[in-house]
Order: sequence, then C-alpha cells, then structure tokens
Amino acid sequence: MRRLAALLCAVVLSAACSEPPQKEIDRAQGAIDAARAAGAERYASEEFAAATSALQQAHEAVAGRDYRTALSRALTASERAQEAARQAADGKARARAEAEVSLTGAANSLQQLRAVLETAERGRLTARQLAPARAAADRIEASLQEAREHIAAERYQNAAAVLKNVDPAVTEQIQAINEMSGRPRPVRRRR
Repeated sequence: MRRLAALLCAVVLSAACSEPPQKEIDRAQGAIDAARAAGAERYASEEFAAATSALQQAHEAVAGRDYRTALSRALTASERAQEAARQAADGKARARAEAEVSLTGAANSLQQLRAVLETAERGRLTARQLAPARAAADRIEASLQEAREHIAAERYQNAAAVLKNVDPAVTEQIQAINEMSGRPRPVRRRR
C-alpha cells in the first residue's frame, strides 16, 4: 500500500508542480475533518497532530509557491489523518469496553452493599446506624446513572472518572456495618 502511495506521489509530483495542489489539500482537509469526527483528537492525538501539522505545512508551501512540497505534505496529511481515524476507532472501542467493565463492577459492588444492608436490617442494627450506608448506596446509584449517561453520550473517560470511587466507598460502608455488627472484616479478594 505504501509503495503504491509512493509511486502515485512520484507521478503526481512530476505532473502537477506548476500549480497549487488544491484537490489534494481539500482531500487532506476532508480526511482531517473525518478523523476529528471519529474522535482522533482524544483517542489518536499524536497521529492527528501530525496530520494537521502536515496540512499546515502544505498551506505554507503553497504560500511560498513550492508546489511539490505542498503536494507531498498534503498527501502526508491525508494519510496521517486516515491512520488517526483508524486509531481513534480502536481507542474509542477500547475506552467503551473499559467503561462498561467498570460500570458492571460498580453495579455488582452496589448489589453487594445492598445485600449487606438487608442482612444488617434483619439483625440488631437500627435504621439510624444504617443511615450512612443507605445514603452511600443512594449516592452510588446516582453515580451509576451518571456513568450510564456518559457511556450513552460516548464520554467514556468521564464515566470511568465517576465510577473510580465506587469500590472504596462500598468497602468502607461494608466494613462499618460489619464493625457495628461485631463481625470480622472480610478478606478482600483481588480481581
């Protein structure tokens, strides 16, 4: 593929050096716009920056009437933008998967806290003693809902940020309930 691109570049360079390569510059701009729409600024920032830099160099070369360089930079910008779009798609898919795994883990943690609360309610603990854990469960439920909204809007990093404190909060509340109940602390399993 790169050899074909190099050959095409050589042919185009030799044939079109007397006027600005506007078609190629427009194609590169279109590829950059498509990469931006695919999330390349966030998920493939280096490749995207290289593409935009190459396009800027193409514009500068046109201004200096160096049409060969302008053509070369425009072709480079287009190629780098297409690669940025591919990387962005991969990065976005990876971020989505990680956010969904975090959401599932947080939902499971909340379920565990609710189960401990139910058991404690049937035991000797009063509603007043369990109020902090109930309030924490409600806050965690709100965090889960916020994370779902972020995921639906493809803001995966925001979802991960919302969920990062769920497991420590659940652990803290379960330990507090166990201490009030006189139960030993559970041994935390590694995931």
